[in-house]
Amino acid sequence: MTMTDSKFTVAFLNQLRWRCRRGMQELDLLMLAYLEQYFESADPALQQAFLDILAMQDPYIFHLLTGRATSDDANVQAVIEVLLTLHSK
Repeated sequence: MTMTDSKFTVAFLNQLRWRCRRGMQELDLLMLAYLEQYFESADPALQQAFLDILAMQDPYIFHLLTGRATSDDANVQAVIEVLLTLHSK
């Protein structure tokens, strides 16, 4: 799933909401918060990075969030940093 336009349909956003549902409640909350608060206004590269994160397995996302792993993709790492700020709120 990629974006071709900066405007998103309700169906696309609903599909992303569904994809934000993860195997861990903490990830559910963080992903949904990012989607609701940042996704639509984010730079297209960061939007794509968020989609890339949604395609990752939960354990790897958890490792990114705990610092046990880092992404080679600077945009993914930038989204992870925002997710970490959401976690501290």
